[in-house]
Amino acid sequence: MHRYPLAIASGLALWLAFPSHDLWIMAPIGVALLALATHRASAWQGALLGLVSGLACFLPLLSWSGVYVGALPWIALAVLESLYIALLGLACALLQGGPSIARAGRVRPMVVALVWVAQEALRDNTPFGGFPWGRLAFSQADSPLASLAALGGAPAVTFGVALAGGLLAAGVARLISSRRFAGQSGTRGSGMGGSSGGGRASSVLAATLGPASVITCAIAVLLLPLLIPRPTDGPTGRFLAVQGNVPRPGLDFNAERRAVLDNHARATLQAAEAAQAGTRSKPDLVVWPENASDIDPLRNPDAAKVINGAVDAINAPLVLGAVLEEPRPMVSNASLLYLPGRGLSARYVKRHPVPFAEYIPYRSFFRHFSDKVDLVYSDFTAGKTVGVFRVPARGGGTIAAGPIICFEVAYDGLIRDTVDHGANVLLVQTNNATFGFTDESVQQLAISRIRAIEHGRSIVHVSTVGVSAMITPDGTAHQRTTLFTPAVLAADLPLRTDRTVADRVGPWPEILAGVGIATMLTLRVLRRLRRRR
Repeated sequence: MHRYPLAIASGLALWLAFPSHDLWIMAPIGVALLALATHRASAWQGALLGLVSGLACFLPLLSWSGVYVGALPWIALAVLESLYIALLGLACALLQGGPSIARAGRVRPMVVALVWVAQEALRDNTPFGGFPWGRLAFSQADSPLASLAALGGAPAVTFGVALAGGLLAAGVARLISSRRFAGQSGTRGSGMGGSSGGGRASSVLAATLGPASVITCAIAVLLLPLLIPRPTDGPTGRFLAVQGNVPRPGLDFNAERRAVLDNHARATLQAAEAAQAGTRSKPDLVVWPENASDIDPLRNPDAAKVINGAVDAINAPLVLGAVLEEPRPMVSNASLLYLPGRGLSARYVKRHPVPFAEYIPYRSFFRHFSDKVDLVYSDFTAGKTVGVFRVPARGGGTIAAGPIICFEVAYDGLIRDTVDHGANVLLVQTNNATFGFTDESVQQLAISRIRAIEHGRSIVHVSTVGVSAMITPDGTAHQRTTLFTPAVLAADLPLRTDRTVADRVGPWPEILAGVGIATMLTLRVLRRLRRRR
């Protein structure tokens, strides 16, 4: 078995599963290839194989992270993420036998699935709060497996992908084992009687049927989630999402901050004129993206005037992303609610600022590696409070909108908290201008689609530059926009309050997977120590 080519192929297959390639079936294939590569490998060989697979996946997957800041941050992030796949490879090698185990062809699909879930739980939370990008679940927005999100969240989708991959690997391993056995028995059986030959033929047949059954189970794992319902009924609210665009892509996208604000205000005023003319319905809630106003409207009367003018013209509540110059010397990435005639009424401050993008931990240390750390000249503070904005809907109900700012959409707990606090719709406000014409924006949209299924909530996914979309609770993205074009999206979205199974079980699927793998690894190590004695 050529382990390292398998590991490279595994990583590339995983990469191809994500947007914009969107070949979701490659995710279980990638898992299967890594399971085969690490099967009966030594522990340290398994770790190295995992690292190789991780690099083959994360280097191309995260290439957007270096588009304007250079190769070093991109490669450092890819290597860091790959180290977790190295831990996964080590665990798979330990728990799938190792070279001292004589049982050939023994791939353990359940172990493979649990290791993947546990690895993602670790990667999603460490270091500096983790970086969940590139989870198996986030490659499955168009897959039948996406429905598993409603039962156990993103960890359940990852489990399904990895279980299907583990079963596929087990089937291939058993097929290889049976063919080897057939060749060996055929050589030994030359010149022997027909009766014993018939017995050997039966053994070979049984071994051949084994792989077919296992692969059938893999197909069943992929298709059975189609039976899980994705309800979209319920009262609706009318939403208007404004993608105002920026003067230029890149790190200086907001060098003309007033132009960005004016773009969003202008598009809203045009929508207001259309509503007054009867060619567009009046919205219940207007949503602008993250960084729509990088001029602090609490301290700049001109910015406040532009925002309040747009709110009064459309005569509807507005939620917008703004940078606030507080608490000094830090700044805040905030979502602000403005009401007609009342102005600013509520705010939410991003609870999970992105390390090395919105704040620099250990700045003096990391400056030795790159002066790019000083591009973040003011660190963003972390908010402490879950945000839910409540405004009336035209049908007499209430829109309870939960603002989620940019990369927060990738963190299970942040979304779960917002739904637990009563949100019946989620507002994912993001700014993708700093990533140019890369796959980052479509990868993020895919995460929002999984979240919609997970919590049974509609999502207004709006970006300064795209890709924006209106997402219904079944995960379908409507009115998807293109990059770096102004656009206005309008839709009646369901306001569901029913809690999914995933909402009820919370983080327990990840916790149980982690405890299970930790227990198995501990027992495995103890057995090895006893043998050495």
